[in-house]
Amino acid sequence: MIVGVPWWVLMMIIFIFLSGYMALRAMRAERLLEQQFIEREGRVYMDRLEAERELKQGRKQQISE
Repeated sequence: MIVGVPWWVLMMIIFIFLSGYMALRAMRAERLLEQQFIEREGRVYMDRLEAERELKQGRKQQISE
């Protein structure tokens, strides 16, 4: 051990680094969840646009017939 430094000071330093690591891990996990949510909502939006486009094309075909 480092001479002259109390053990609790070393423990506090270790806990600070551990806390930083856990914060980075949580940020990474939250970013991944957010990205998955954005992709899912984008897929729903694109499906809705495609359904609307098909509906409009169906109406145009009915009018032309």
